[in-house]
Amino acid sequence: MDSIDIIRRQWAQECPDLNTLPMGILGRMLRVTKYLEAQISDWLKSHGLLTGEFDVLMTLRRHGEPYRLTPSALLHSMMLTSGAMTNRLDKLEAKGMIVREHSREDRRSVEVLLTSSGLACIDTILDDYVAMQERLLVELSSDDQQTLSALLKQWLLSLDNGER
Repeated sequence: MDSIDIIRRQWAQECPDLNTLPMGILGRMLRVTKYLEAQISDWLKSHGLLTGEFDVLMTLRRHGEPYRLTPSALLHSMMLTSGAMTNRLDKLEAKGMIVREHSREDRRSVEVLLTSSGLACIDTILDDYVAMQERLLVELSSDDQQTLSALLKQWLLSLDNGER
């Protein structure tokens, strides 16, 4: 029994007709999310990065060479506000992980470019990052991980489609 079971049991005593299954699912997801965010944040801090900075570096890295995107493309792929993006870019630029350059096609436009230092940082910690994620999922079998991934994908797609 976990803390969510206790909460559901309390509700069952107070309101026997209340469907607490969704409450249980969402409550567990929220607690798991908080736990995972804390673990990942602590791991990133040990590498001198904040979660948001890491997201920017990873986004640039996964887009491939020349590791260059416009701030609006970063915004779109990361679903941030422009103020939050500017703050992250300022911090990464101060650390020497990215530079902002005028676009080669349109000098009025700026592009964010992963520096060799930023690329080295990501490439150095990427395998450890994946290993850390694997450790966080170790209690789930490979089949369970595949099932969970498929269920979450299905749910996320339905939520995304409902927002349109």
